[in-house]
Amino acid sequence: MSELDELRERVVALERENDELRTPKKRRFRAKSVVGAILLVLAVVLAPVAAMGTWARLQLVDTERFVATFAPLASDPDVQDFVADQVTTAIDEQVDISAVVGEVFDGIRSLGLPPRADTAISLLEGPAANGAISLIDGVVRDVVRSDQFADIWTQSLRFTHERATAIIQNAPGTAVQLGDDGAVTIELGVVIDRVKEAMSERGIGLADVIPDIDRSIPIAQADALALVRTVYQVADIGGFWLPWLVLGLFVAGVLLMRDRPRALFWSSAGFALVFLLLTAGMGIGRGVFIRAVSPSIMSAAAATALFEQLTSLLAGTIAALALVGVLIAIWAWLAGSGRTAVAFRGLLESGFSAVRGAAEKRGLTTGAFGRGVDRFRGPIFLVGALAAMTLLIVTRPVSFGVVIGVGAGLLVLAILIELLRRPEGDADIAPVARDPRAEPVSETLTERAPDAVS
Repeated sequence: MSELDELRERVVALERENDELRTPKKRRFRAKSVVGAILLVLAVVLAPVAAMGTWARLQLVDTERFVATFAPLASDPDVQDFVADQVTTAIDEQVDISAVVGEVFDGIRSLGLPPRADTAISLLEGPAANGAISLIDGVVRDVVRSDQFADIWTQSLRFTHERATAIIQNAPGTAVQLGDDGAVTIELGVVIDRVKEAMSERGIGLADVIPDIDRSIPIAQADALALVRTVYQVADIGGFWLPWLVLGLFVAGVLLMRDRPRALFWSSAGFALVFLLLTAGMGIGRGVFIRAVSPSIMSAAAATALFEQLTSLLAGTIAALALVGVLIAIWAWLAGSGRTAVAFRGLLESGFSAVRGAAEKRGLTTGAFGRGVDRFRGPIFLVGALAAMTLLIVTRPVSFGVVIGVGAGLLVLAILIELLRRPEGDADIAPVARDPRAEPVSETLTERAPDAVS
């Protein structure tokens, strides 16, 4: 074959390669990317479930957290009115105030008073009964608004939670059992006893006719006990392990994706979105709860105060986690391949390079340590990010302050890495000082040039 034929074949082969390069290739989906996408979707879907499970675990399992959540309700005016109404109703059911007052007036009539006096006493009987009822109601409300009631409320909460937990856990040997009607309740008997003491201290004789009253507010029934036990067990186990599972799915999903910054951006944005949707769902749940319990069980104002106090911890956690998603999405966008992100990173790199160069001129250098930091800066920051995520999961509950603190810590870590690292392009040798007595090279060559020619 001649040289010309070889050149022709070579030209044909090159044209074929050019045609293949011009033809757009179909993207091949890697199995790893598909699995990574599935893991990220699972992580996003399970994230709100993990948040709810953690909140339920704190409320159901931890007695001190339960008490800390509901103890402030003792100072809420709407809740105080609700409890006062319950106590007053309990006294009215056990003591017929009108009958007691009527017996007193019957005794006065038996003294043989004149007709006009008897008529006058009869006219006073109704107002006296109403006054006695108002007097008892006033004492009840004074007791409920006192500091002693707050202590009674806290003790009742702790006792109720410990008793309910023992029943739900089916703890053997416990002295507290379900009642005949199967109800787990909050007892108001202690409050009623304190009302009787306050009435006696004020010289109100009606306190002696009030018997010991066992009044309670039901919170669960035996027919739902199996469900309550199931929810408790799920919250106890899932509330601890689900956050770790979500973190594992999230990390594994990102590592399996081909474009990791992009995957991290969209998954983090998904986290923020689902938590914002969960916040909207809580608003809907608030309305459903209030309509379900008022006015049959409690007033709408008391129901509102109860729901807000119960979900305040969850609402703060959801908002903080949404902020986490937003911060990670911003960081992922900056680490991506977009034109704006690349330009922004270039601007930052120029700034840090100028700072390192200025430090080099003043003899400040990190040397071999800086070269090691530059070589492993990716893994160093990844370890810091994983430590930050672990801290967020371990901290129960997550708050805005914790999120901002962790974000600031990662920012400081990134700045330190950029300041300490020493890229290969940086000068390793300081400028050598020239002897002022030495002749300029250019001048020496010029002066010696004629001699060399001659």
